[in-house]
Amino acid sequence: METPPRPEADAGQTPRQLTSLPPARAAEHRSDFERGPAALIPALGTPSPLALWLGWAGLIPFALGAALVWVVREDAHPYAVLLLSAYAAVIISFLGGIHWGLAMRQPQPAARLLVWGVVPSLLAWVAVMMPAESALVIHGLTLIACYAVDRRVYPAQGAAAWLVLRFRLTAVASLSCFIGAAGA
Repeated sequence: METPPRPEADAGQTPRQLTSLPPARAAEHRSDFERGPAALIPALGTPSPLALWLGWAGLIPFALGAALVWVVREDAHPYAVLLLSAYAAVIISFLGGIHWGLAMRQPQPAARLLVWGVVPSLLAWVAVMMPAESALVIHGLTLIACYAVDRRVYPAQGAAAWLVLRFRLTAVASLSCFIGAAGA
């Protein structure tokens, strides 16, 4: 049996383009694979009023801890430093966990999301075991590193609208750690 002849492509067109949709409509019908992984992930909305309120309220232990390091009696000083360091470690672990949440939204999660998801927790865990002045500096730097990573990851994961809040919270949290370290 003889195969029918294939139409020849006009200049600049492939045979596939001759049988496909017009270019204006072709973009609408591209497969998810052709659009890339971002097409499979719905964009997250902007932070809700509750998320904003909880984010700002989450800074209370940072500000309180940094202030207490400077004002408490000498016998309570180790507890004030521990309060700030432990809370910073919890928040840093939370920031890493967000990457696992982003990875879980994907059919085939990127390994870098999963790996980065545990790195902040490990850094914070080591820092908690260090002398206070060192621990709080490491916590402050880790908070900044988490934000730097998130600036690259969030847009690709549809969470770019959260970066303004993340920046502001990171600025206050890391500054609190540095102020606490200065008083430790």
